Amino acid sequence: MARWVCSVCDYEYTEEAGDPATGIPPGTPFEDLPDDWRCPGCSVGKEAFVRASEEEGEVRTDEEDYL
Repeated sequence: MARWVCSVCDYEYTEEAGDPATGIPPGTPFEDLPDDWRCPGCSVGKEAFVRASEEEGEVRTDEEDYL
């Protein structure tokens, strides 16, 4: 499952864990988050997130990874 990192505050959304505090169950793909979902760390929208690469600690910034 993928990891997505907030480009503002570095909060990591992991699809495996979901975001139970906001009602997002584990296993929810980032693309399936509601349009009004906000970063729990800084309240920005999904468009501020980038997909993290498979290599630990590295964040990809390919344009196609922005939503």
